[in-house]
Amino acid sequence: MASLNVYSVLVVLFLTCGAVMATKENDQIIKENNCETKMGLPCVLEAFTSIFNTGSISKKCCSELVVLGKVCHSALVKRTLENPLFKALNPATIIAKSIQTWNNFLALIDSPSPSA
Repeated sequence: MASLNVYSVLVVLFLTCGAVMATKENDQIIKENNCETKMGLPCVLEAFTSIFNTGSISKKCCSELVVLGKVCHSALVKRTLENPLFKALNPATIIAKSIQTWNNFLALIDSPSPSA
């Protein structure tokens, strides 16, 4: 029975350390790449709404997000998911929506503008 308790404590410790390391890793990526300074607030809000809620994003904001880069995009989404305010969200669903949103951004940027 004692070995089960020790095992349980080790599992909890491992999971806790893993979560802390993930947080530090995302924070480090965000800091090293200046992720928080590459997009204007209106575009941040559009992107956030399109990933964490429902909404569309303008071509201008798609361009800003593509300039931000996929590494920053992923790190910011993951860090947001670590926030206790978003604990009710399903991380797998949000990550999948984030990837879909990123791919939609690229498609929108690559698509030709309609002719006048």
